[in-house]
Amino acid sequence: MEISAHIRAQAQDLLAFIDASPSPWHAVDAVAQRLRQSGFVALREDERWQLTAGGRYYVVRGGSSIIAFVAGGESLAERGFRLVGAHTDSPGLRIKPKPLQAGDGLLRLGVEVYGGPILATFADRDLGLAGRVAVRDGAGASLRLVSFGEPLLRLPNLAIHMNREVNESGLKFNKQTELPLTLGLAGDSGAADGRFHALLAERLAVESGDILSWELAACDTQPGAFWGADKEFIADGQLDNLASCHAGLSALLAVESPGTTNVCAFFDHEEVGSESATGAGGTFISDVLRRIAAIAGLDNEDYRCALARSFFISADMAHAYNPNFPAAYEPCHRVAVNGGPVIKINANQRYSTGADSAARFIMLCEKAGVPYQHYAHRTDLGCGSTIGPIVAASLGVASVDVGSPMWAMHSIRESAGVLDHGYMVAALSAAFGE
Repeated sequence: MEISAHIRAQAQDLLAFIDASPSPWHAVDAVAQRLRQSGFVALREDERWQLTAGGRYYVVRGGSSIIAFVAGGESLAERGFRLVGAHTDSPGLRIKPKPLQAGDGLLRLGVEVYGGPILATFADRDLGLAGRVAVRDGAGASLRLVSFGEPLLRLPNLAIHMNREVNESGLKFNKQTELPLTLGLAGDSGAADGRFHALLAERLAVESGDILSWELAACDTQPGAFWGADKEFIADGQLDNLASCHAGLSALLAVESPGTTNVCAFFDHEEVGSESATGAGGTFISDVLRRIAAIAGLDNEDYRCALARSFFISADMAHAYNPNFPAAYEPCHRVAVNGGPVIKINANQRYSTGADSAARFIMLCEKAGVPYQHYAHRTDLGCGSTIGPIVAASLGVASVDVGSPMWAMHSIRESAGVLDHGYMVAALSAAFGE
């Protein structure tokens, strides 16, 4: 398989982006850094905005969601918005507020399951810790990013000698009693909670007593990699859905002077339903679009016209066919890795795609010169959902659900195709170039 240097460089940049983003807060920080390097100006929701035609801006909500946009040079009411949406969160294990359990000579961290991870894949991995910490700062508090990129935690497996049926019955963990992560030896000095505060304080170079609260996740420390006979595949954590965030961001940066106002919206909390201030079910996207429209001089009628002329692409990863498990797939919808972007369809509106929006995305793929595929879930299996139906319903805009094909979705280490990432960037760039 021949892969151009440009496509391979895009995949390498994706892996670097993911490795710099071990938590949703780090992902948003990484996106913001790239935006600033490309001349985007930071806006605040609690301040008045001043926008200019052709201006490039971004705004962050809650530290884990970000919306970036380029104000188009043509009439917003007549052209509408071109929107790409994705999510910054991934399923996994989150650290509890009072996590340390001391007993049997060991320190262990209590965790809560976030979303729907494949828990067995967390066993026997070199786990780090990443997220944000609230630190006392004078009379108030400031939020600081923290990351332990080196092996710090572990979920040791039970030997097969004590679990003889594991290969027949599968590896299962009781979420309360069998998931606490081993941190170290208990020792005999200090309270357990104080030990953990001290660990965070040392990494942040603050006093232990100034640690107020945190949102922390266990993360894999193994960096992303190319694999396969021709290095045609990639493996990393959080491909679902940081690969879509990276593709949308790359496309936004690739179109320099669009006529249409282009928007990338990356939300937190998709994996747990999106119902939050920073999720797609909140007001973030509508608040931003309304402010853009108001500053552009649109009244409510013009704003409604703009929405009616808008197009939303919900980009979230898709299930690639795994030949080891053929019975899991709809026979006529076997999606191939490195076969191009996947148009996801569900009659019960788990995906937002309609015949009209699917046709529009197909034409974008044709314009970009990339292949495309169709996916439908087995009728006798429950189908996952995305931010697509949520945003489409709240804004009333035409919407399509698409994604790059991947294996092992929600594993701690997922796989996808090198070509597919380049294909998705090209298709989204075509959408922003309309």
